[in-house]
Amino acid sequence: MLMQVAGLTDVGRVRSANEDAYGLCPEAGFFVVCDGMGGAAAGEVASHTAVDAVMEGLCNTHSPEDLRQTIESNIIAANQRVFAHAEREASLHGMGTTLVALLLRDSRVWIAHVGDSRCYRFRAGALERMTQDHSLVDEQVRLGQMTAAEAEMSPFRNVITRAIGTRETVMPDIEERTTESDDLFLLCSDGLTKELSEARIAKILGENSADVQTLCERLIEEANAAGGSDNITAILVKIP
Repeated sequence: MLMQVAGLTDVGRVRSANEDAYGLCPEAGFFVVCDGMGGAAAGEVASHTAVDAVMEGLCNTHSPEDLRQTIESNIIAANQRVFAHAEREASLHGMGTTLVALLLRDSRVWIAHVGDSRCYRFRAGALERMTQDHSLVDEQVRLGQMTAAEAEMSPFRNVITRAIGTRETVMPDIEERTTESDDLFLLCSDGLTKELSEARIAKILGENSADVQTLCERLIEEANAAGGSDNITAILVKIP
């Protein structure tokens, strides 16, 4: 599949280190973003370890019988690798990372995630969120205990309820969807979505004259201009 792909990460305007990581494997139609957490350099270790693990397993996988199972097993393996690394080194104990991944094959797409890094689909001028955050406030919104506006202001908005590497086992959420011509998929860390509203993201992605690399740069630039309070990572994948 001849697709347009771009990926960028930026430390932002506040943090001194970048704990985000991402991987691009267009030849296998696989893409991943991770947002690490932990003291010292632990978050950076966690995110890069997870990206490396899933890229090893999925970048060379072209025709497995069960793509959903393949994605799930590789994310579970990544979790085990991060968890084991943290168990071996006291300075890394408790480290973890979010993960959001996309696998494209023919006219199908599989979207997997753990944590609050997100996947969006931009289709026919409309932006649709394809993942539900594994976060305290997002779960309260889904249960009707909090409004979306209240969630945006909550001091607990950064508390995630599921992550790679913090526990010995984890289960990703995986969705399978069909694709259409000109679909544009965005994978991002919360450094982007904390600064830019979905309406603003949609407006940027709607600039059809721009290629995906330029759009990626615009997203990062605008998130920094809005405050850049966290590391910012974005991958764009456009279906021809």
